[in-house]
Amino acid sequence: MEGVTATTPHIHAIGTAVPSHDIHRAFVDWARPRIADPREAKLFDRMANRAGIAHRWSVLPVGSDGGSPVDPGGFYAVDPHPGTGDRMALYAAAAPDLSLAAIDDLAKRTDLSGITHIVVASCTGFTAPGIDQIIARRLGLAPDVERLLVGFMGCYAAVAALRSAYHIVRSDAAARVLVVCVELSTLHLQAATAIEPLLAMLQFGDGAAAALVSAAPHGLAIERPFATTLAESADLIRWDITDRGFAMHLSGEVPGRIAAALADPALATTITGGMPVDAWAVHAGGRSILDAVEGALHLPATALAESRAVLADYGNMSSATLMFVLARLFDRPVASGVALAFGPGLAAEGFGFRSAG
Repeated sequence: MEGVTATTPHIHAIGTAVPSHDIHRAFVDWARPRIADPREAKLFDRMANRAGIAHRWSVLPVGSDGGSPVDPGGFYAVDPHPGTGDRMALYAAAAPDLSLAAIDDLAKRTDLSGITHIVVASCTGFTAPGIDQIIARRLGLAPDVERLLVGFMGCYAAVAALRSAYHIVRSDAAARVLVVCVELSTLHLQAATAIEPLLAMLQFGDGAAAALVSAAPHGLAIERPFATTLAESADLIRWDITDRGFAMHLSGEVPGRIAAALADPALATTITGGMPVDAWAVHAGGRSILDAVEGALHLPATALAESRAVLADYGNMSSATLMFVLARLFDRPVASGVALAFGPGLAAEGFGFRSAG
Protein backbone atom coordinates (compact mmCIF):
# COMPACT_ATOMS: atom_id res chain seq x y z
CA MET A 1 0.00 0.00 0.00
CA GLU A 2 1.35 3.42 -0.96
CA GLY A 3 2.80 5.34 1.96
CA VAL A 4 3.09 2.29 4.24
CA THR A 5 6.58 1.27 5.40
CA ALA A 6 7.04 -2.38 6.37
CA THR A 7 8.43 -3.13 9.81
CA THR A 8 11.99 -4.48 9.82
CA PRO A 9 12.44 -7.28 12.38
CA HIS A 10 15.76 -7.41 14.27
CA ILE A 11 17.58 -10.13 16.18
CA HIS A 12 18.66 -8.26 19.31
CA ALA A 13 21.00 -10.89 20.72
CA ILE A 14 21.67 -14.64 20.75
CA GLY A 15 22.43 -16.78 23.80
CA THR A 16 23.97 -20.24 23.53
CA ALA A 17 24.52 -23.29 25.72
CA VAL A 18 26.08 -26.73 25.45
CA PRO A 19 26.31 -29.56 28.00
CA SER A 20 29.54 -30.18 29.91
CA HIS A 21 30.33 -33.67 28.62
CA ASP A 22 32.70 -33.77 25.61
CA ILE A 23 32.11 -37.08 23.81
CA HIS A 24 33.91 -36.58 20.49
CA ARG A 25 37.06 -38.57 21.19
CA ALA A 26 35.13 -41.36 22.93
CA PHE A 27 32.89 -41.75 19.87
CA VAL A 28 35.86 -41.99 17.50
CA ASP A 29 37.47 -44.63 19.72
CA TRP A 30 34.19 -46.58 19.81
CA ALA A 31 33.36 -46.31 16.11
CA ARG A 32 36.70 -47.11 14.52
CA PRO A 33 37.00 -50.78 15.71
CA ARG A 34 33.46 -51.46 14.46
CA ILE A 35 34.62 -51.24 10.83
CA ALA A 36 35.83 -54.68 9.73
CA ASP A 37 37.29 -53.75 6.34
CA PRO A 38 40.85 -52.44 6.90
CA ARG A 39 40.62 -50.10 3.91
CA GLU A 40 37.38 -48.59 5.18
CA ALA A 41 38.86 -48.32 8.68
CA LYS A 42 41.75 -46.29 7.24
CA LEU A 43 39.24 -44.12 5.36
CA PHE A 44 37.34 -43.53 8.61
CA ASP A 45 40.58 -42.49 10.31
CA ARG A 46 41.36 -40.07 7.50
CA MET A 47 37.85 -38.58 7.47
CA ALA A 48 37.77 -38.24 11.28
CA ASN A 49 41.11 -36.44 11.24
CA ARG A 50 39.95 -34.11 8.45
CA ALA A 51 36.49 -33.43 9.91
CA GLY A 52 37.53 -30.14 11.48
CA ILE A 53 35.86 -31.14 14.76
CA ALA A 54 37.69 -31.02 18.09
CA HIS A 55 34.75 -31.21 20.51
CA ARG A 56 31.14 -32.38 20.59
CA TRP A 57 29.06 -32.08 23.74
CA SER A 58 26.38 -34.42 25.11
CA VAL A 59 23.61 -34.25 27.71
CA LEU A 60 24.32 -37.90 28.48
CA PRO A 61 26.07 -38.22 31.85
CA VAL A 62 29.42 -39.88 32.32
CA GLY A 63 29.16 -43.59 33.05
CA SER A 64 29.11 -45.02 36.53
CA ASP A 65 32.87 -45.56 36.29
CA GLY A 66 33.46 -42.01 35.06
CA GLY A 67 33.64 -42.97 31.39
CA SER A 68 31.75 -41.89 28.29
CA PRO A 69 28.21 -43.04 27.33
CA VAL A 70 29.69 -45.90 25.25
CA ASP A 71 31.99 -47.13 28.03
CA PRO A 72 30.96 -49.61 30.75
CA GLY A 73 28.39 -48.00 33.02
CA GLY A 74 27.32 -45.53 30.32
CA PHE A 75 23.91 -45.05 28.70
CA TYR A 76 24.89 -47.03 25.60
CA ALA A 77 26.80 -49.77 27.43
CA VAL A 78 23.96 -52.26 26.92
CA ASP A 79 23.08 -54.63 24.10
CA PRO A 80 20.80 -53.82 22.45
CA HIS A 81 21.08 -50.05 22.93
CA PRO A 82 18.27 -48.30 24.83
CA GLY A 83 14.95 -48.02 23.03
CA THR A 84 13.32 -44.88 21.71
CA GLY A 85 11.16 -44.55 24.84
CA ASP A 86 14.21 -44.33 27.10
CA ARG A 87 15.83 -41.80 24.78
CA MET A 88 12.69 -39.66 24.68
CA ALA A 89 12.47 -39.71 28.47
CA LEU A 90 15.96 -38.20 28.56
CA TYR A 91 14.96 -35.66 25.89
CA ALA A 92 11.92 -34.55 27.91
CA ALA A 93 14.15 -33.91 30.93
CA ALA A 94 17.26 -32.48 29.29
CA ALA A 95 15.93 -30.40 26.37
CA PRO A 96 14.09 -27.86 28.58
CA ASP A 97 17.11 -27.54 30.89
CA LEU A 98 19.49 -26.85 28.00
CA SER A 99 16.99 -24.44 26.42
CA LEU A 100 16.73 -22.48 29.65
CA ALA A 101 20.54 -22.33 29.91
CA ALA A 102 20.62 -20.69 26.47
CA ILE A 103 17.82 -18.31 27.50
CA ASP A 104 19.77 -17.41 30.65
CA ASP A 105 22.74 -16.56 28.43
CA LEU A 106 20.46 -14.48 26.20
CA ALA A 107 19.12 -12.59 29.24
CA LYS A 108 22.67 -11.43 29.99
CA ARG A 109 22.75 -9.76 26.58
CA THR A 110 19.30 -8.20 26.19
CA ASP A 111 16.10 -7.41 28.09
CA LEU A 112 13.63 -10.30 27.91
CA SER A 113 10.64 -8.54 29.42
CA GLY A 114 7.36 -8.41 27.56
CA ILE A 115 7.65 -11.65 25.57
CA THR A 116 4.53 -12.07 23.40
CA HIS A 117 5.45 -15.15 21.32
CA ILE A 118 7.69 -18.22 21.59
CA VAL A 119 8.97 -20.15 18.57
CA VAL A 120 10.84 -23.37 19.38
CA ALA A 121 12.64 -25.58 16.83
CA SER A 122 13.77 -29.13 17.57
CA CYS A 123 14.07 -32.32 15.52
CA THR A 124 15.76 -34.69 17.97
CA GLY A 125 12.87 -35.47 20.29
CA PHE A 126 9.18 -35.36 21.07
CA THR A 127 7.31 -34.68 24.29
CA ALA A 128 3.86 -33.39 25.15
CA PRO A 129 3.26 -30.91 26.71
CA GLY A 130 5.81 -29.56 24.26
CA ILE A 131 9.15 -27.88 24.91
CA ASP A 132 7.45 -24.56 24.12
CA GLN A 133 4.93 -25.03 26.93
CA ILE A 134 7.57 -26.24 29.38
CA ILE A 135 9.77 -23.22 28.64
CA ALA A 136 6.87 -20.79 29.00
CA ARG A 137 5.84 -22.30 32.34
CA ARG A 138 9.37 -22.35 33.76
CA LEU A 139 9.97 -18.75 32.67
CA GLY A 140 6.72 -17.71 34.35
CA LEU A 141 5.32 -16.24 31.14
CA ALA A 142 1.68 -15.22 30.87
CA PRO A 143 -0.66 -17.98 29.67
CA ASP A 144 -1.69 -15.91 26.64
CA VAL A 145 1.83 -15.90 25.14
CA GLU A 146 1.45 -17.43 21.67
CA ARG A 147 3.53 -20.51 20.93
CA LEU A 148 4.80 -22.28 17.82
CA LEU A 149 6.75 -25.55 17.72
CA VAL A 150 8.83 -26.20 14.58
CA GLY A 151 9.44 -29.94 14.58
CA PHE A 152 11.54 -32.38 12.59
CA MET A 153 12.72 -29.94 9.90
CA GLY A 154 16.37 -30.71 10.61
CA CYS A 155 19.39 -28.44 10.26
CA TYR A 156 17.64 -25.55 8.50
CA ALA A 157 14.94 -25.27 11.19
CA ALA A 158 16.69 -22.23 12.70
CA VAL A 159 15.87 -20.41 9.49
CA ALA A 160 12.23 -21.53 9.71
CA ALA A 161 12.05 -20.41 13.35
CA LEU A 162 13.63 -17.00 12.73
CA ARG A 163 11.58 -16.57 9.56
CA SER A 164 8.42 -17.23 11.59
CA ALA A 165 9.52 -14.57 14.09
CA TYR A 166 10.20 -12.26 11.14
CA HIS A 167 6.63 -12.65 9.85
CA ILE A 168 5.14 -12.28 13.35
CA VAL A 169 6.95 -8.98 13.90
CA ARG A 170 6.04 -7.69 10.45
CA SER A 171 2.38 -8.37 11.21
CA ASP A 172 2.54 -6.99 14.77
CA ALA A 173 5.14 -4.28 15.36
CA ALA A 174 4.70 -4.63 19.14
CA ALA A 175 5.60 -8.34 19.16
CA ARG A 176 8.61 -9.58 21.11
CA VAL A 177 9.43 -13.09 19.97
CA LEU A 178 11.62 -15.55 21.87
CA VAL A 179 13.17 -18.03 19.43
CA VAL A 180 14.77 -21.23 20.76
CA CYS A 181 16.57 -24.04 18.93
CA VAL A 182 17.45 -27.10 21.00
CA GLU A 183 18.90 -30.37 19.71
CA LEU A 184 20.06 -33.50 21.54
CA SER A 185 21.56 -35.45 18.67
CA THR A 186 23.66 -37.71 20.91
CA LEU A 187 20.48 -39.42 22.11
CA HIS A 188 20.41 -41.24 18.78
CA LEU A 189 23.59 -43.31 18.60
CA GLN A 190 23.06 -46.31 16.33
CA ALA A 191 24.86 -49.66 16.56
CA ALA A 192 26.13 -49.31 13.00
CA THR A 193 29.15 -51.04 11.50
CA ALA A 194 29.05 -49.45 8.04
CA ILE A 195 31.28 -46.45 7.41
CA GLU A 196 28.63 -44.04 6.05
CA PRO A 197 26.36 -43.94 9.13
CA LEU A 198 29.38 -43.86 11.44
CA LEU A 199 30.75 -40.84 9.57
CA ALA A 200 27.31 -39.21 9.78
CA MET A 201 27.17 -39.72 13.56
CA LEU A 202 30.72 -38.37 13.82
CA GLN A 203 29.37 -34.90 12.98
CA PHE A 204 26.63 -34.41 15.57
CA GLY A 205 26.53 -32.96 19.07
CA ASP A 206 24.05 -31.34 21.47
CA GLY A 207 23.37 -27.63 21.89
CA ALA A 208 20.76 -24.92 22.32
CA ALA A 209 20.49 -21.30 21.25
CA ALA A 210 17.96 -18.55 22.00
CA ALA A 211 17.29 -15.21 20.33
CA LEU A 212 14.99 -12.24 20.84
CA VAL A 213 13.35 -10.78 17.72
CA SER A 214 11.40 -7.52 17.66
CA ALA A 215 10.97 -4.34 15.61
CA ALA A 216 13.31 -2.27 17.80
CA PRO A 217 16.22 -1.22 15.54
CA HIS A 218 19.27 -2.77 17.14
CA GLY A 219 21.23 -5.96 16.61
CA LEU A 220 20.91 -7.66 13.23
CA ALA A 221 18.09 -6.75 10.83
CA ILE A 222 16.46 -9.75 9.09
CA GLU A 223 15.80 -9.28 5.36
CA ARG A 224 14.96 -11.30 2.22
CA PRO A 225 13.98 -14.76 3.48
CA PHE A 226 14.46 -17.39 0.77
CA ALA A 227 13.90 -21.12 0.41
CA THR A 228 14.42 -23.73 -2.27
CA THR A 229 14.31 -27.51 -2.56
CA LEU A 230 16.87 -29.16 -4.81
CA ALA A 231 15.36 -31.47 -7.42
CA GLU A 232 15.79 -35.26 -7.09
CA SER A 233 17.52 -35.04 -3.71
CA ALA A 234 14.87 -36.20 -1.22
CA ASP A 235 16.78 -39.30 -0.12
CA LEU A 236 20.14 -37.64 0.49
CA ILE A 237 19.37 -36.47 4.04
CA ARG A 238 16.87 -38.45 6.07
CA TRP A 239 15.84 -39.17 9.68
CA ASP A 240 14.19 -42.58 10.19
CA ILE A 241 12.33 -43.11 13.47
CA THR A 242 13.19 -46.60 14.71
CA ASP A 243 12.68 -48.63 17.87
CA ARG A 244 16.27 -47.64 18.81
CA GLY A 245 16.13 -43.90 18.35
CA PHE A 246 16.27 -41.77 15.19
CA ALA A 247 18.61 -43.11 12.52
CA MET A 248 20.35 -40.40 10.49
CA HIS A 249 21.05 -41.03 6.81
CA LEU A 250 23.50 -38.47 5.42
CA SER A 251 24.65 -39.35 1.92
CA GLY A 252 28.20 -38.68 0.83
CA GLU A 253 26.65 -37.08 -2.25
CA VAL A 254 25.34 -34.08 -0.26
CA PRO A 255 28.35 -31.75 -0.64
CA GLY A 256 28.55 -32.32 -4.37
CA ARG A 257 24.83 -31.82 -4.79
CA ILE A 258 25.00 -28.54 -2.86
CA ALA A 259 27.97 -27.35 -4.89
CA ALA A 260 26.19 -28.12 -8.16
CA ALA A 261 23.07 -26.25 -7.06
CA LEU A 262 25.00 -23.19 -5.87
CA ALA A 263 26.85 -23.05 -9.20
CA ASP A 264 23.54 -21.99 -10.79
CA PRO A 265 23.80 -18.20 -11.17
CA ALA A 266 20.06 -17.78 -10.60
CA LEU A 267 20.19 -19.50 -7.20
CA ALA A 268 23.38 -17.67 -6.24
CA THR A 269 21.67 -14.36 -7.04
CA THR A 270 18.64 -15.35 -4.96
CA ILE A 271 20.91 -16.10 -2.02
CA THR A 272 23.02 -12.94 -2.24
CA GLY A 273 20.31 -10.59 -3.45
CA GLY A 274 22.68 -9.66 -6.27
CA MET A 275 24.82 -7.65 -3.84
CA PRO A 276 28.35 -8.06 -2.47
CA VAL A 277 28.23 -10.03 0.79
CA ASP A 278 30.52 -9.07 3.67
CA ALA A 279 29.36 -11.66 6.24
CA TRP A 280 28.41 -15.31 5.83
CA ALA A 281 26.60 -17.38 8.47
CA VAL A 282 26.54 -20.84 6.91
CA HIS A 283 25.26 -23.83 8.85
CA ALA A 284 28.30 -25.84 9.93
CA GLY A 285 26.94 -29.15 8.70
CA GLY A 286 30.42 -30.56 8.14
CA ARG A 287 33.77 -29.58 6.68
CA SER A 288 32.93 -30.92 3.23
CA ILE A 289 29.66 -28.94 3.14
CA LEU A 290 31.46 -25.72 4.08
CA ASP A 291 34.10 -26.48 1.44
CA ALA A 292 31.34 -27.01 -1.14
CA VAL A 293 29.69 -23.65 -0.34
CA GLU A 294 33.02 -21.84 -0.35
CA GLY A 295 34.07 -23.33 -3.68
CA ALA A 296 30.75 -23.00 -5.50
CA LEU A 297 30.28 -19.35 -4.51
CA HIS A 298 33.98 -18.49 -5.01
CA LEU A 299 34.34 -17.17 -1.47
CA PRO A 300 37.65 -16.09 0.05
CA ALA A 301 39.27 -18.53 2.47
CA THR A 302 38.25 -16.46 5.50
CA ALA A 303 34.57 -16.04 4.54
CA LEU A 304 33.36 -19.04 6.54
CA ALA A 305 35.73 -18.63 9.48
CA GLU A 306 32.87 -18.34 12.01
CA SER A 307 31.18 -21.47 10.66
CA ARG A 308 34.41 -23.45 10.80
CA ALA A 309 35.07 -22.27 14.36
CA VAL A 310 31.62 -23.42 15.48
CA LEU A 311 32.17 -26.80 13.78
CA ALA A 312 35.50 -27.20 15.56
CA ASP A 313 34.17 -26.28 19.00
CA TYR A 314 30.76 -28.00 18.93
CA GLY A 315 30.26 -30.14 15.81
CA ASN A 316 26.93 -30.08 13.99
CA MET A 317 24.15 -29.29 16.50
CA SER A 318 21.43 -29.49 13.83
CA SER A 319 19.10 -26.47 14.02
CA ALA A 320 21.03 -24.74 16.83
CA THR A 321 24.23 -24.54 14.77
CA LEU A 322 23.29 -21.58 12.56
CA MET A 323 22.36 -19.54 15.64
CA PHE A 324 25.81 -20.22 17.11
CA VAL A 325 27.38 -18.89 13.90
CA LEU A 326 25.17 -15.79 13.87
CA ALA A 327 26.07 -15.12 17.51
CA ARG A 328 29.71 -14.71 16.46
CA LEU A 329 28.81 -11.92 14.02
CA PHE A 330 27.25 -9.48 16.50
CA ASP A 331 30.55 -7.81 17.33
CA ARG A 332 31.34 -6.68 13.78
CA PRO A 333 29.55 -4.30 11.40
CA VAL A 334 27.66 -6.08 8.62
CA ALA A 335 26.46 -4.20 5.54
CA SER A 336 25.05 -7.21 3.69
CA GLY A 337 25.13 -10.67 5.25
CA VAL A 338 23.67 -14.04 4.29
CA ALA A 339 22.49 -16.82 6.62
CA LEU A 340 22.25 -20.17 4.84
CA ALA A 341 21.42 -23.69 6.01
CA PHE A 342 20.70 -27.07 4.44
CA GLY A 343 18.60 -30.02 5.54
CA PRO A 344 16.22 -32.83 4.59
CA GLY A 345 14.58 -32.37 1.24
CA LEU A 346 17.38 -31.58 0.16
CA ALA A 347 16.42 -27.99 1.01
CA ALA A 348 18.41 -24.77 1.22
CA GLU A 349 16.91 -21.98 3.30
CA GLY A 350 18.15 -18.65 4.58
CA PHE A 351 17.80 -14.89 4.79
CA GLY A 352 19.76 -11.70 4.40
CA PHE A 353 20.86 -9.71 7.43
CA ARG A 354 22.70 -6.51 8.26
CA SER A 355 23.73 -4.53 11.30
CA ALA A 356 21.05 -2.15 12.57
CA GLY A 357 21.39 1.53 11.76
